[in-house]
Amino acid sequence: MKSHQTTQTMKPATAAKKLGVYLPATPAEFQEGVVSRAELNELQADPPEWLRELRRNGPHPRPVAAAMLGVSISGLARGGVTEALTTEQIEALKQKQPEWLEKERATQAEVRKETARLKRRAAERAGQDTEQAPGR
Repeated sequence: MKSHQTTQTMKPATAAKKLGVYLPATPAEFQEGVVSRAELNELQADPPEWLRELRRNGPHPRPVAAAMLGVSISGLARGGVTEALTTEQIEALKQKQPEWLEKERATQAEVRKETARLKRRAAERAGQDTEQAPGR
């Protein structure tokens, strides 16, 4: 008996998220169709011009904009940024260095430092546990 493999597909919103692009800025045919796993892999491996352009100039979805600014998505919201930003707008914010951006970058740096500290502590404890384990 043959098993028929169905093609794995995803909604355009999911594909846009995986590609790191803002869905409303994608071409209509991308927004209206479904994307197979093979098509997604092809878009990632050999991006068409529209995808390269979106990645280069935006508008960028909030997770990408937050990463480019070095803040969290929540930090963007606290700073009043609720819409997608273009690369030009992101660069302008970096140049202006508004107070909220400086504060959110400092907060993000503290979060990263604390995460690293906890990771080191967990690694140290894991090392001690293996040293103290009898008969291993």
